[in-house]
Amino acid sequence: MAVSTKQLWDNALAHLHDLSSATVYRHSELESRVAELEGELAALKLAYNTTSDVEKKPPNALLPSLTRQSSSYNVAQDPMVLCAIDGDRLMFHPTLIEQGYAGGRQVAQDFTKAIAQELLQQGLTVFERLSFWVTLYINKRAILTALRDDGIASPEHFESFLLGFGQASPRFLIVDAGPGRESTEVKVKEYIKTYIRFPQTLRLFFGGVDDTYLAMYDGLEKDDLVGKLVLMQPPNEMSPAVRRMSARTLRIDGLFMTEKVNPWAARRPGPLFGLADGHSSVVTNGGLISPQSESQSSGSTPPPRHSSSEGLRYIDATKPLHKQNPPPCNEHYLMACSKGSNCKYSHDWYLTPEQLDILARNAKKAPCNYLKNGIPCPHGDNCCWGHVCPSGARCFHLSKGKCWFKGDGMHPPVGPQLVEVA
Repeated sequence: MAVSTKQLWDNALAHLHDLSSATVYRHSELESRVAELEGELAALKLAYNTTSDVEKKPPNALLPSLTRQSSSYNVAQDPMVLCAIDGDRLMFHPTLIEQGYAGGRQVAQDFTKAIAQELLQQGLTVFERLSFWVTLYINKRAILTALRDDGIASPEHFESFLLGFGQASPRFLIVDAGPGRESTEVKVKEYIKTYIRFPQTLRLFFGGVDDTYLAMYDGLEKDDLVGKLVLMQPPNEMSPAVRRMSARTLRIDGLFMTEKVNPWAARRPGPLFGLADGHSSVVTNGGLISPQSESQSSGSTPPPRHSSSEGLRYIDATKPLHKQNPPPCNEHYLMACSKGSNCKYSHDWYLTPEQLDILARNAKKAPCNYLKNGIPCPHGDNCCWGHVCPSGARCFHLSKGKCWFKGDGMHPPVGPQLVEVA
């Protein structure tokens, strides 16, 4: 009887032990799943609140915070998570740009989710208030030209894409830094150096890093501010300067171009896409066409439209080339324009071989500014401008002191181009 009772107790205790172990295991499993779902919910709340329409104006949903920063944080201010993107060095993926407005909004949503998930992975705490700002800095005209000339995207798609991205949230900003190779870089540096010092700035994500930002990084490191910085989408092949930057990095697959856009590269005519109309008429003294400029033949007509030239701007055949609005840039079509996005003439016309020939002949009727000012022309025989007056020594305007060709040797006594111009 005693043996039987002992056996029953042993069996009962073993059953309770098994039941207890199973309960503990299940409890741990459920806790892990709850934590995972809470993280996903927080990310979705941030994405929804940040990318919702302006009219809805929903409350902010996610507030990440660092324990080591809590002592310096003023609770009367909303903590900020900021993002600055140098769009001249880091641009979104072409497949997203091609989607236009919808692509811009999709990028805003996916980008916000990726940032939220990164914050959660860093172990930051979730609160009820968050000021999340994204600022995209670009040299807009240069980027439009680069995307068009490289056959990546049409200006119309890119304009629509930017509209969708900017309207996804009142805190998604697009800043046109204006012309100049360093204009975007200067503004991004100033933004980062200013806002990363705010005590309520918890993280500052920076996209578009390269060697030019090393001095800025060294300054932040000296001031012990690198802990707030996250280098977003650093180059796949890092230079020694970028490798020196020990800040945390973040890569977001499928959101950005793998190859760097170069808005400052010299480009030749023949783009796949054309910029929209809307240029204003400009008059300068740098590349004026002479009053005797050759017009197109009366029978000239625009080239036929086909799949490879859809969306291009065509010359108005009823007007000479120098009367187009604005006129085509001689240096862009005949050499390489050094003015880039600052050029006052158009780089956006589709010119037929006949029109290019007319443009070249007309350009020779305007003097080369180098020779006119007594400076040797660096382009030599490749210069599109005139090195000698078309009328030569018999130039009527020369005798009146009004000829444009004022440089020494620009009125030789003999030569193949000495043709009287009426």
